[in-house]
Amino acid sequence: MGSIELREAAADRISGAKRIVFKVGTSTIVYPETGKPNYRNIELLARILSNIQNQGREVILVSSGAIGVGRDKLRGAKASTIPEKQAVAAVGQCELMFQYSKFFGEYGKVVGQILLTLDVYKNSERRKNVINTFKKLLEKEIIPIVNENDSVSVDEIKIGDNDTLSALVAILADADLLVVISDIDGFYDCDPRTNECAKKISCVEKITSEIESYAGEKGSDNATGGMKTKIEAAKMVTAAGVDMILTSGLDLEEIYEVLEGKPKGTVFLRQ
Repeated sequence: MGSIELREAAADRISGAKRIVFKVGTSTIVYPETGKPNYRNIELLARILSNIQNQGREVILVSSGAIGVGRDKLRGAKASTIPEKQAVAAVGQCELMFQYSKFFGEYGKVVGQILLTLDVYKNSERRKNVINTFKKLLEKEIIPIVNENDSVSVDEIKIGDNDTLSALVAILADADLLVVISDIDGFYDCDPRTNECAKKISCVEKITSEIESYAGEKGSDNATGGMKTKIEAAKMVTAAGVDMILTSGLDLEEIYEVLEGKPKGTVFLRQ
């Protein structure tokens, strides 16, 4: 079965997904040129996800951007050392949640913050607690907004990037679908920003060594994750029985088309 046929076969499963984790990268909610918050995109994201919840779906948002927003709040404060980054993240996380709470609140939605570190995922008791937290928030129709707890993370408990974090959240929350919103509109056989002959792959049935070889090593200057981390996230969630879609954040309205099963972005099929 070819890529198009596989994509069509998965369309009904995608359009019927009940519990969905959305991951948004820094480049979508912070202007790369200035480092300042993109309020238009934050507001639009809140409206779209609120509307998706109104459809009867359950929504979880994994959001990057705390350090970027924190730098702006602190008027461009340096964040070169670990303590500096942790301090900026602490300020930025408050500001980011304030903006999300404000914009989601305009559509009658309540949000709740969950900050995770790797030990939560690895420790059985803490893992059970966070699973119960997700369950209770979703039961109450509260939208969980998740980020890594950068203000306390050290190497031993640091997840490292929010692509991996979103995969862990999708597994912990027993999601049906993970939608990774990025600055690129899908997965290509090489970098389309540097090679005009790059071909987008509509559907990935299995992540082989060849597929892994297509992934680059880093993303934009404001982001910690590149295509390689997205492939690692796809490997994690598909092995756990969760479909993943990589799509562009340049036009957030396309999220609706993604959830209708239309051929947007790249689908990584669950195993």
